[in-house]
Amino acid sequence: MGMFSRRKFLTTAGLSTVGAIALNACSSETPTTATTPVATTAAAPVNAADAPETTKAKLGFIALTDASPLIVAQEKGYFAKYGMTEVEVLKQASWGTTRDNIVLGSNSGGIDGAHILTPMSYLIAEGKITNGNKVPMYILARLNTNGQAISIANDFKDAKIALKSDVLKETFAKIKSSGKDLKCAVTFPGGTHDLWMRYWLAANGVDPDKDVATIVVPPAQMVANMKAGNMQAFCVGEPWNARLVEQQSGYSALITGELWKDHPEKAFSMRADWVDKNPKAAMALLKGVLEAQVWCEDPANKEEMCKIVGADKWLKVPAAEILGRQQGKVDYGDGRTLDNLDLSMKFWKDAASYPFKSHDLWFLTEDIRWGYIDAATDTKALVDKVNREDLWKEAAKAIGKEADIPKSTSRGIETFFDGVKFDPENPKAYLESLKIKKV
Repeated sequence: MGMFSRRKFLTTAGLSTVGAIALNACSSETPTTATTPVATTAAAPVNAADAPETTKAKLGFIALTDASPLIVAQEKGYFAKYGMTEVEVLKQASWGTTRDNIVLGSNSGGIDGAHILTPMSYLIAEGKITNGNKVPMYILARLNTNGQAISIANDFKDAKIALKSDVLKETFAKIKSSGKDLKCAVTFPGGTHDLWMRYWLAANGVDPDKDVATIVVPPAQMVANMKAGNMQAFCVGEPWNARLVEQQSGYSALITGELWKDHPEKAFSMRADWVDKNPKAAMALLKGVLEAQVWCEDPANKEEMCKIVGADKWLKVPAAEILGRQQGKVDYGDGRTLDNLDLSMKFWKDAASYPFKSHDLWFLTEDIRWGYIDAATDTKALVDKVNREDLWKEAAKAIGKEADIPKSTSRGIETFFDGVKFDPENPKAYLESLKIKKV
């Protein structure tokens, strides 16, 4: 099932050295899911007026720490609390598999929704990564802010490449002039990690389409590919950057909270037709996710959270390797350390769960910047169609968190590490101000 043109989205230079592992994320593989047991926890009494139309739902996740709200909602019984007693949370091999299974839908062996890269919801809805097959999507919540990193091979430690790096362009140019391919891995074209990598490179004078080869590797395969020498840099969520450092196979140039403090990341998204058919079931799922996010945010629960998600059926990573960066304690792996909880992954604090429309607008503007969606796209109308902040507000009120509902759908002007500002009232001005871009 070839869902989109690999040539259109993937810079192919050097792919032969990366091989099947890297291509898995965007190839025409047969969609598969790794199953986990169906939750059969007895439901708490649900008001008849709120009883879900179905007690079943299939949700996908990728082995990343920011999938914790879905995993915790399943393990701690938050889904069952609202009558969703037959939820399956299914491990996906790659973001390409997630896409394929969303397109299939659960009636055809796929899934109803997922822990997903926020821009993918829009790319699927617009048919940009599905061979023109538009599958309407709804974003029901943001799952987290912060919590990603850009990691670099040990070969570059002496160059001291970090967030702001005067030597980045020079170092990469030397490698290219020697006839070698310099490969930077991301998890999906047009997704969040792709955009963080591209923003960082461009801000430091490196054109991500001309000066390096951008390749795609599934999150859980990043460390193995770096150890094998298949790329020189990658951007991914935790715990894979921490694992790279733990195995002394590379270091973190930066954590993304430094690039853009409290930046949006993953989303809880579902097929629009499923939500429209099962509005009460969708609300039950959303309330379960929000309660799980509140639980995950509590510092007293961090160790238990890491033990839960680190289990073999979920991330299959030692809890100790997840916990540090969840507490804001970062060992970059090159002698630098950081202890700043405010830059760590957030699930609820500082409106982390709220799906600000201004953030979705930035993602779409960046996808226009790099040619993933058409410049003529009515981005505001598209955001209004996909982003269901109205449902988030309803769920927040239902779980007693009305006081945490932001006063505006916009978080206002955002400032990036290089001083560039994004005003959601004027995305065109932001786009025109950027020196390196495709449009």
